[in-house]
Amino acid sequence: MEAKSSGITNGKTKVFHPEGGVDLQSYQLDMQILPDGPKSDVDFSEILNAIQEMAKDVNILFDELEAVNSPCKDDDSLLHPGNLTSTSDDASRLEAAGETVPEKNKSNGLYFRDGKCRIDYILVYRKSNPQMEKREIFERNIRAEGLQMEKESSLINSDIIFVKLHAPWEVLGRYAEQMNVRMPFRRKIYYLPRRYKFMSRIDKQISSFRRWLPKKPMRLDKETLPDLEENDCYTAPFSQQRIHHFIIHNKDTFFNNATRSRIVHHILQRIKYEEGKNKIGLNRLLTNGSYEAAFPLHEGSYRSKNSIRTHGAVNHRHLLYECWASWGVWYKYQPLDLVRRYFGEKIGLYFAWLGWYTGMLFPAAFIGLFVFLYGVITLDHCQVSKEVCQATDIIMCPVCDKYCPFMRLSDSCVYAKVTHLFDNGATVFFAVFMAVWATVFLEFWKRRRAVIAYDWDLIDWEEEEEEIRPQFEAKYSKKERMNPISGKPEPYQAFADKCSRLIVSASGIFFMICVVIAAVFGIVIYRVVTVSTFAAFKWALIRNNSQVATTGTAVCINFCIIMLLNVLYEKVALLLTNLEQPRTESEWENSFTLKMFLFQFVNLNSSTFYIAFFLGRFTGHPGAYLRLINRWRLEECHPSGCLIDLCMQMGIIMVLKQTWNNFMELGYPLIQNWWTRRKVRQERGPERKLSFPQWEKDYNLQPMNAYGLFDEYLEMILQFGFTTIFVAAFPLAPLLALLNNIIEIRLDAYKFVTQWRRPLASRAKDIGIWYGILEGIGILSVITNAFVIAITSDFIPRLVYAYKYGPCAGQGEAGQKCMVGYVNASLSVFRISDFENRSEPESDGSEFSGTPLKYCRYRDYRDPPHSLVPYGYTLQFWHVLAARLAFIIVFEHLVFCIKHLISYLIPDLPKDLRDRMRREKYLIQEMMYEAELERLQKERKERKKNGKAHHNEWP
Repeated sequence: MEAKSSGITNGKTKVFHPEGGVDLQSYQLDMQILPDGPKSDVDFSEILNAIQEMAKDVNILFDELEAVNSPCKDDDSLLHPGNLTSTSDDASRLEAAGETVPEKNKSNGLYFRDGKCRIDYILVYRKSNPQMEKREIFERNIRAEGLQMEKESSLINSDIIFVKLHAPWEVLGRYAEQMNVRMPFRRKIYYLPRRYKFMSRIDKQISSFRRWLPKKPMRLDKETLPDLEENDCYTAPFSQQRIHHFIIHNKDTFFNNATRSRIVHHILQRIKYEEGKNKIGLNRLLTNGSYEAAFPLHEGSYRSKNSIRTHGAVNHRHLLYECWASWGVWYKYQPLDLVRRYFGEKIGLYFAWLGWYTGMLFPAAFIGLFVFLYGVITLDHCQVSKEVCQATDIIMCPVCDKYCPFMRLSDSCVYAKVTHLFDNGATVFFAVFMAVWATVFLEFWKRRRAVIAYDWDLIDWEEEEEEIRPQFEAKYSKKERMNPISGKPEPYQAFADKCSRLIVSASGIFFMICVVIAAVFGIVIYRVVTVSTFAAFKWALIRNNSQVATTGTAVCINFCIIMLLNVLYEKVALLLTNLEQPRTESEWENSFTLKMFLFQFVNLNSSTFYIAFFLGRFTGHPGAYLRLINRWRLEECHPSGCLIDLCMQMGIIMVLKQTWNNFMELGYPLIQNWWTRRKVRQERGPERKLSFPQWEKDYNLQPMNAYGLFDEYLEMILQFGFTTIFVAAFPLAPLLALLNNIIEIRLDAYKFVTQWRRPLASRAKDIGIWYGILEGIGILSVITNAFVIAITSDFIPRLVYAYKYGPCAGQGEAGQKCMVGYVNASLSVFRISDFENRSEPESDGSEFSGTPLKYCRYRDYRDPPHSLVPYGYTLQFWHVLAARLAFIIVFEHLVFCIKHLISYLIPDLPKDLRDRMRREKYLIQEMMYEAELERLQKERKERKKNGKAHHNEWP
């Protein structure tokens, strides 16, 4: 061990300021740390059993090695003395020295009245609440479990009582062992890899060159902020029998605040409040109103009068605010280890996924912007838009009955140019790129998740057997069967009952989807009716742009309907999920998540699907229009195409949706907290300057959403759908998503740190059911983009014309010169006298040439009125249709092959991570061998000293 440890160099230093604060300087390691995560994939219980009998001098050797190196970050020594997270240690030292406990501990709201017992959990109830007997039994059982308790009345309302709970060391140790809480037990062993002289010289040259380069601006400034992401200790499930193996510098700070709160919550969930096997747990008391709230405390204020650069962080909440939730660090990486330490692994994984998604949006946004700029650059060279702008002699048929006038094709010049910005030669490439991007994003997220799970001790962690939901127990308490895992009897739901409930739930989902389709149908009728209304409007601006006005107002109305239906969907999803009677909380959460996603996805995208694939496809032709209820003529596309409508739909919905979500996430809690503070100031009157303790400050904050991170994930998943599903029609969608997410990260961080009560730190290995939803969206995006390119855009008709009907037909070319005459070839001729009576326009078109018009043009591939089969489909129509179907098949098969190839080539576990895990296993085996060898040698010396025979001993 001495030989292995001789290569350890550590540059960690602490600088103590005269004021007593601690400022950590940069951490420099001149060697490569291969096993730099806090865990191993081996069974630590066997290892600890093997080394349990080691002699004390071996333990002393390890302790000396640990003392030489900087301590593992299991305590709050990173914060300057006198802060809110290390005062318990200060208090114990002062008491041992015969001094009094600092008065600050007694008044900051983080400790009991004695200033020594830290508050680990808060329960809130009202004295006027009638559930007093249940609370008394519950609190009596809390004391029986060893938890300490104090009560305080509110400074604002004497009816509100705060119950402060503290878990002593003995309770924490006992339950940490039961919960298999992993704690650091040995320092990782550094080693210097073998390097050749030539490579060493190159490394020195690169290092000297880097000194002249600026520091990475996106990383946190390690000279002023402590690097909490470094944790170089092996961890193992805590055991009181092997407590001497764990690195314990201070019992008060060995378990951090989040772990202490999680242990106390675990205890409270298993305490009875009445006699009976179902009368147990804090959740039931919160449900029946015995307690109003239950939450762990924040670590103090998130603000400080002094600068963090000169005086250090006051507490971890202050540190999170300065280096994560502040707008001034919007461009920096997130301190995920600090987030995980303060909020737990589940919330840490959400922000890790959000940060990864935002980072992956950079290449997508860049390529999308490039496609848009390519359209801008090539706009003047686009033959199609040129022909549209120059077609002053082409008169288009009216787009609605009676009130819509005839119009020149050149009036659509602006819309043709805007369409080219999104529908150009680079669109197909971008659609393929985004389909591949979605696969790469998911595959690399699996690798990133594996690294995070390794660094956060989650690889070997398995969720414990979940408790049955109280509603399930109450419903099926009469039927029981043996649980094959626990071996205990539990309530049982019959298969027939489960199937019938699932059928009813599925019927409810189908009915709600039909409600959405009905709402879309209503929007369609609105568009059909208002086109004529806007066409007869007295304002020339609206009259000349009736279709754009119709689309814009329809999108805004659709957005309002979406917001209203979202409220209804949440209630219906709750009703259907409770009707299914899921057995556990995770099953309930997955079921509710799936329903809400289906409702929201259909609600948000149904109108977009209609515009992309149905608008203008089934309208018939002049003289034989298809009508709704034999009354309203179906809406046609603009003379420049339907893609402009799809772009408007996506742009308006995406911007409005993201703006509304950001307001509801941050603006609404800000307004609520401001209103609460305002009422408090009015009630306190002259005592306005009285400071509140921390528990009262946190109680006045907003609780976290009842569904946890559901709203945050749902917003991002729906945005991911917008970014991928119709990206061929709106290449700027990734850029809008990127800008929104840069703001979203800081909004969510600010909300968690400043506006919400501190959520309970909980563990999770991944993002759950959301990953499967992301994979489904990735598959759907390939199909929809193929149909958008083939059906909605004019990409395929242009290719068919260029290779088959244009000036370059048969030459194998498709340049701009080959598109000459495309506009005229894509328009059919209609005889005005063939109009139906209800479709005949009021104007006869004499304003164009001085005489009534005889013919007008419309977008379609049909024969002229004087042919053998008037208005029948031409051969070019069938060529275009065949090309569209062929493109869809080829595009889908090609992209799916690329996606599967990428999935196969990218391993889920990075090679360096696999090597680190193997290295750790090897090092621990070496540690076991050396420890056993030391023990045997010591026994041999003792036997020899005592004069006992030791024949045939090894070694």
